[in-house]
Amino acid sequence: MKLIVGLGNPGRKYEQTRHNVGFMAVAKFAALIHADPSKIRFEGEWAEGTSNGEKMAILCPHTYMNASGKSVRKAVDFFKLVPEDIIVICDDLNLPTGRIRLRPSGSSGGQKGLADIVRHLGTESFPRLRIGIDRPPQGWEVVDYVLGKFSKSEQETIEAATTRAAYAAIEWTSVGITSTMTKFNADPESSR
Repeated sequence: MKLIVGLGNPGRKYEQTRHNVGFMAVAKFAALIHADPSKIRFEGEWAEGTSNGEKMAILCPHTYMNASGKSVRKAVDFFKLVPEDIIVICDDLNLPTGRIRLRPSGSSGGQKGLADIVRHLGTESFPRLRIGIDRPPQGWEVVDYVLGKFSKSEQETIEAATTRAAYAAIEWTSVGITSTMTKFNADPESSR
């Protein structure tokens, strides 16, 4: 079984905000694999499906971004998953809007949801897929920026990026992180 985790904040107030690109990408992943309707489990939104003959579990923690690890840990413990079978999809301030980057492991890079997952799992050795949201404009507070909605000019870019991230997660489930990184870490314009 593979676990695909999308990070974000629950509730209508946070829908379509920069911090919720993980939720957006995971929703597309669920649609692509025709996952069962979601239900509440492990303090999050949970769905299951199959891709490439393997069982997939999809989790969007409802513990709010900064406490995401609590939800992830419950699912990992219940299914006795190893870190290599988990991929976390989240936003990244250090990537240009719309760029995606996969890594097999590493630090949280300041992303508080990732940091909490690292703390709860006791390891940085799990794949992560970051979706760029860029740095806040001059004079903006980071919290206001990440909890803000995308501008009209950014929406098309983010739609494409979250779709690309969903396909990258599917690729990861079948060929692993190295091949997926090679294919999806390139600039999306260069891989068409």
